[in-house]
Amino acid sequence: MNQSGDVVVSGMGVVSPIGVGNDAFWQSLLDGVSGVRVRESFADTDLPLRIGAPIVGFDPKPFVKPRKALRIMCNPIQFGCAAANLAFEDAGFKKEDLESVVDPDRLGTLFGTETFFADPTEVARVFRSCTEDENYQHDSWGELAMRQIQPLWMLKYLPNMAAAHISIALDARGPSNSICQGEASGLLALIEAADLIKRGVADVVIAGGTGSQMALTAMLYRGIAGLSNRVQEPQSASRPFDSDRDGMVIGEGSGVVVLESEEHAKKRGATPIARLAGWSRGFSDPSRIDRKQAFVDSINGVLADSAIAKEQIGLVSANAHGSRLDDASEAQAINATLGDVPVVAHKSNFGNLGPGTSVVELVGSLLALKHKTIPPTLNFDTPDPDCPVNVSKEVRSLDGSAILKTGCSGTGQMVSVIFEQL
Repeated sequence: MNQSGDVVVSGMGVVSPIGVGNDAFWQSLLDGVSGVRVRESFADTDLPLRIGAPIVGFDPKPFVKPRKALRIMCNPIQFGCAAANLAFEDAGFKKEDLESVVDPDRLGTLFGTETFFADPTEVARVFRSCTEDENYQHDSWGELAMRQIQPLWMLKYLPNMAAAHISIALDARGPSNSICQGEASGLLALIEAADLIKRGVADVVIAGGTGSQMALTAMLYRGIAGLSNRVQEPQSASRPFDSDRDGMVIGEGSGVVVLESEEHAKKRGATPIARLAGWSRGFSDPSRIDRKQAFVDSINGVLADSAIAKEQIGLVSANAHGSRLDDASEAQAINATLGDVPVVAHKSNFGNLGPGTSVVELVGSLLALKHKTIPPTLNFDTPDPDCPVNVSKEVRSLDGSAILKTGCSGTGQMVSVIFEQL
């Protein structure tokens, strides 16, 4: 890492199944609230898709200006825009006098996203038009789709549109990018954002991730392998590290942090939340059964990059999502590298949010560092001997000066970051 100056978090925003905004989200974590519930469209089935963690009652209108832009935003993009606005406000920025505080050419946006999956109802009419004698005629699609689909339909689902909408809304003319690497995407975007600031390319970067595992087309594409079958007990289904875990739960949401050079934050009178002390990126062959060594390398890598002693780590926010194998690999790696450090698994509250999950979880841990309090991990009822980690169902104090967040995607991307309290 180029030590050209510290990068700090000056604001955070979250849109999640257990709360919109930092205060609501934090209180839900402390109270052990679960966002997992029965999904109405699958309520009469026994499929793993029967349960999930949707965002209920979300109104994007207060966060999106002009409101007509909502017509070309799918739900995950709306979540991302809302979380970015919340983070920007939390950082103390005001749109009306923004140019007097930050140079627009040095204000960037970095988002972890994916190719967002379309709602089948939007294209159902075209598919029906292309059907003859109950057989789909592919050759008819081009002509009929051009006539019947909304002209800007594709813009609703492109992976770069979350960053694009935020950049336009805030007149952010600096670097803008989108990273599509599964659940690790948000943390990878954060690292690239920090690197921009370290290299002197930007002063402030809005970095985060957004996604949804809930769309029907996404589920048809990904299948149900790896999902929990505890469909009759939705709130008990997501059980990271527990001996009775049987897979993950799907959800949706967005987490965003405002990264800023410490010098710039001081100049405008902001009070940073934490300092980004270091990061590491790696890869684990997804075909490997045991990823322990990949997690070990990732944790050792971030410790070396940050120059933070392992004794300073007061909390590890684990990637754990309820997989029999991956949870065990990660737990053993944490124990081997950091010993009996307190660990929290926020996916117990809301499942796997896709590209948004790593930064939503990071916001939870940064709030824990700020309040010196560790929220409980839900459904940790029976410790698993294969998962030797210090997990608790009770609220407890956070004693260290730093937190470590791990992230891993299904395609093998490994990432870890450390944030230190200022």
